[in-house]
Amino acid sequence: MTHTGTPSQPRELGFWMCTALVVGNTIGIGIFMMPAALAPYGLNALAGWAITVVGCLFLARVFARLARLYPAADGPYAYIRATLGHWPAFLSIWSYWVSCWITNATLAVSVVGYLKAIAVPLAGIPSALLALALLWMLTVVNMLGARTGGRVQVATTVIKLLPMFAVMGLGAWMLLTEPGAYTQAIPVTPLTLPQTMAASTIALFAMLGLESASVPAARVKDPGRNIPRATLIGTLITAIIYIAVSTVPMLLIPQAELSQSGAPFVDLLDRFLGAGNGRWVALFVVVSGLGALNGWTLIVGMLTATMARNGDFPSRFAHLNHRNAPARALALTGVLASAMILMNYSRSLVEGFVFLSTIVTAANLPLYLCASLALVALWRRGGRPASGDLAVAGLLGTAYTVFVFIGVGHEPFVWALALALAGVPVGLSVRRSQRVAIASS
Repeated sequence: MTHTGTPSQPRELGFWMCTALVVGNTIGIGIFMMPAALAPYGLNALAGWAITVVGCLFLARVFARLARLYPAADGPYAYIRATLGHWPAFLSIWSYWVSCWITNATLAVSVVGYLKAIAVPLAGIPSALLALALLWMLTVVNMLGARTGGRVQVATTVIKLLPMFAVMGLGAWMLLTEPGAYTQAIPVTPLTLPQTMAASTIALFAMLGLESASVPAARVKDPGRNIPRATLIGTLITAIIYIAVSTVPMLLIPQAELSQSGAPFVDLLDRFLGAGNGRWVALFVVVSGLGALNGWTLIVGMLTATMARNGDFPSRFAHLNHRNAPARALALTGVLASAMILMNYSRSLVEGFVFLSTIVTAANLPLYLCASLALVALWRRGGRPASGDLAVAGLLGTAYTVFVFIGVGHEPFVWALALALAGVPVGLSVRRSQRVAIASS
């Protein structure tokens, strides 16, 4: 039986907090590396962005429709379980769950590099220790309740958007005062389908997180209204920001130079506003990374509790503390992320970014595919209003996800399969324990 509601949980997240989750979780540290990552593809990157934005809007529509159809449900887990059954729901959410705490570990490690650059007294402290401190600081913040974590998310999202607006403002100012600058560094890489598909895959990694408003559905006020609005609006805002801040450096900095840049925004501001002005970007990178770490900590804690409530994790992880926060679930994912930090703290930022983009993108695709197929399943059952709309939204989301699976190649597909299969023994073990407990009671 599907658990479609959890009335004992207070609904503390409103529209703005949900929108901040979508924008804040999607815009993390990756955005500060994205112009350099896409530079080798030249104008293929713009074509790739166009495909990614349209595809992500398809997926945002999928999650928005599911939230509207199941306003009392416990997020994507319940949507998929109610339509496709237990195992598709468990395996897709399991893979997504793993990607969340891997993301937290990588965010914590990545933030440390920038934090040491702007806080010299911290330079002598081991990076692993600082990463663990940041991780557990935000774990404790979320143990204080969803409202506290949501407020931190809104604040950090507003702050992290400031350098994005600065880059967009610089681009507009250059267009008005020196329009010729945009024709001096046009990339020379020819437009090809394989290059466009590869660029689109990298761009999708930057957009992961569009589903963030729907994951804590049981804690959202008026979820049938707020989740769809936050998902669609948050995805659109994020897409506009990403395209703008990726295009400006691409057209103003020579392709060869941009592709080798370790800090594209710093180089851009130093080039056109004077040497030294770009150093302030490091401060915003820290805020952006901490905001994303806070949002993903909130998400993975609630997701763990959701799985426990639905019988696919030990029931003790569904427990809420006196602040109505899933403290045990947060502690578990904090421990797992800490282990990942200790195993990988020696990786460089670039190595960590490449590793993360491969694993996390692969681990997210099963969720996007199953959510899209959930709408197709509802359409086939009939009896729903606007059933034709369900079919269109579901099929478009499915088609885009399959396109990405093809684009990411063989290795990420194997990672996605391996992550999903790794959850099978856990799911079987928990269910066996539950049957034994019922039989002995």
